[in-house]
Amino acid sequence: MSATTHFVPLQITKRDGRLEKFDDSKIFHAIEKAVQSANTHTSTSEISEIVSNVVSNMKHLTSKTPNIEEIQDLVEKALMTFKEFSVAKSYVLYREERSKIRLSESRLMQTFNSLTSRDAKDMDLKRENANVDGNSSMGLMLKFGSEGSTEFTKLMLMKPEHATAHEDRRIHVHDLDFYAIGTTTCCQIDLIDMFTRTFSTGHGSIREPNDISTYAALACIVLQSNQNEQHGGQSIPNFDYAMAEGVKKSYYTCVCETVTNLLQMKYAIFEEQMKKVLENQKESLRYLKTDWVGLSEVIRQRYHVDLTEEDAKNIETVANRMLERKTFQAMEALIHNLNTMHSRAGSQVPFTSINFGTDVSDEGRLATRSVLKATWNGLGNGETAIFPISVFKVMEGVNYNPEDTNYDLFKLAIKVSAKRLFPNFVFLDAPFNKKYYKKGDYRTEAVAMGCRTRVIGSIFPESDGIVTGRGNLSFTTINLPRLGIKYGICEGKREVCELENFYKELKETMDLVTDQLIERYRFQCNKKVMNFPFMMGQGVWYGSKELKESDTLESVLKHGTLSIGFIGLAETLVALTGKHHGESNDSWGLGKRIIQFMRDYCDETSKTHHLNFSLLGTPAEGLSGRFVKYDAEVFGKIKGVTDRDYYTNSFHVPVYFKITAADKIRKEAPFHEMCNAGHITYVEVDGDPLKNLGAFEQIVRIMKESGIGYGSINHPVDRDPKCGYVGIIDNVCPKCHRKDEDHDCKFERLRRITGYLVGTLDRWNNAKQAEEKDRVKHA
Repeated sequence: MSATTHFVPLQITKRDGRLEKFDDSKIFHAIEKAVQSANTHTSTSEISEIVSNVVSNMKHLTSKTPNIEEIQDLVEKALMTFKEFSVAKSYVLYREERSKIRLSESRLMQTFNSLTSRDAKDMDLKRENANVDGNSSMGLMLKFGSEGSTEFTKLMLMKPEHATAHEDRRIHVHDLDFYAIGTTTCCQIDLIDMFTRTFSTGHGSIREPNDISTYAALACIVLQSNQNEQHGGQSIPNFDYAMAEGVKKSYYTCVCETVTNLLQMKYAIFEEQMKKVLENQKESLRYLKTDWVGLSEVIRQRYHVDLTEEDAKNIETVANRMLERKTFQAMEALIHNLNTMHSRAGSQVPFTSINFGTDVSDEGRLATRSVLKATWNGLGNGETAIFPISVFKVMEGVNYNPEDTNYDLFKLAIKVSAKRLFPNFVFLDAPFNKKYYKKGDYRTEAVAMGCRTRVIGSIFPESDGIVTGRGNLSFTTINLPRLGIKYGICEGKREVCELENFYKELKETMDLVTDQLIERYRFQCNKKVMNFPFMMGQGVWYGSKELKESDTLESVLKHGTLSIGFIGLAETLVALTGKHHGESNDSWGLGKRIIQFMRDYCDETSKTHHLNFSLLGTPAEGLSGRFVKYDAEVFGKIKGVTDRDYYTNSFHVPVYFKITAADKIRKEAPFHEMCNAGHITYVEVDGDPLKNLGAFEQIVRIMKESGIGYGSINHPVDRDPKCGYVGIIDNVCPKCHRKDEDHDCKFERLRRITGYLVGTLDRWNNAKQAEEKDRVKHA
């Protein structure tokens, strides 16, 4: 049928945005179905009149190409005009049902359905982040929110070319689910600055702490509060320096309490205000360096009592023991808190890191020794703590050589790491770290955040070489192996790789990523201080103390970094040349040239855009499988490239390749300097490293001497939750001799995944489980 009207649109706009020729017979058939559903006696001629009314009223629409929803609204009005109320009701119900069907058929709704109906063990998406329990209520809630936010961002916020590149796995925009919120990735928090001024977490102000236990508790609160305003990790770059201030104050309290008790017990002198009495002696009352002569003189003048040498020794001994116990308990509480405060999205604990090892003061040394001992002891039942990621800063003249003040702490760090996997080691003598160092200024000591992030250099002179208050804004990773496949020899299309075209497309991809990072940066900059009331409102971020609540953020976010990442250098080289950098020096040389090309691009882009662009050796968890799965579907299974379930992380030699620890370190070391946004080298060791601490230390020393910036040593850490044994467990517990399959309570297999420790392998995604199985030992 055809309606008679003065206005008939030539085209209409479909729901997906495409244009289609207008056909009024579709309106007729839709009304006809509604008539049948309502079981009325409306004739075909009456339906035609209704259609004519709908078409006639289209002239009142503003668009010459009306959309489906506008036409359906006109149909409803026409049915009401012709008093076809039953038909109108049926039509509305039909319309709603069709909308539900379309929605349920969308990818997002299919994802939601799978999240609801499938367990984490059967669904990789629920194990995308091994620190999230995908079966828990809040873990599931996080995934619902994450998937919905991601789809909204791709449809409404990103340029189509960026969203398409992400969907096609050409690039991967990290933390896409947080894009719409405008959060940044991570921050290096200066606790000394925070604690010397009043700050607020939103409900009342917090004064400067006066005790080491309060210092440790407030450190957790600061980390937790800032975590709620970022999607990445939280780091304390000056942990030992900050805690030293609390140790110093606590020692004064310990001395005052000890003197009070001595006077009371020995001389029957009762004094309740000893802190006031010794106020003028506060600076001379230092742990292991107390001026006992000055203290004795104050007591003699005030109470007419001459303290004996034995009295002074007793006061010192008791006060020292009190302080050491207080400090250890504070560090123990900090570690327990950071493993039990489920305050991050998805019922996660905050992703925290602490850096220490270079404070040579007695108070700083005690703080470092105490946190290492607390790490050694583990949690309540001996479990290895997964947070904070502790990082020991290694430096000649401070802790590296036997004559160095903190050498004993370096040795203790080696021992603790051999048992608990932490601390990792950051090497301040690496040339790219040492150039920033200024003696006596902890802000210039290079540190590591979480699994590898590094922020220290800056194009802005005021923040160049400063780590505190700064962090990464966002990062996006390039699928490097795909470029290798397209221009390499792996498909048999050519005998020699086309490097010129490889570099050409690599630059085009980096141009695309740069544009995407800037687009996201502009979105972040338009947020206001009020959107981040703790990080910006309380002056955590560099320069934010000067901002007002309604100010936007560009003036301070510029000090953060925008990072271009890469994954799978090993597979890229196999695709290009037939061999990866672990097995061929020629491939190693090509690999260094490729990554240097990327670093040079980032340096030039920083100058062009006057922003801090940097190159990242990507810490890929879910991404390691996401890229290769897609590429295997497109290019097929290619030996050494797409034939495994994962791409190798960043510039690493493949985990399955047999190579000595020293050779692996030397192969990967040059890439640390190139990857100024973050890097790490791992070495896998066999057996119990506590039985050979000399070999463990030798690996750390090889890292330092080879120019590694950040390194860590992996080894098995198993635990039997039945008897509490911690060590290496094969199939039988060495302590209680039970087998893993004998009970529902399985052995805990603690392993490192992209820099983090995860207590159970079943939370790992399929790609990372495959990678863990492939790992070979290097020592």
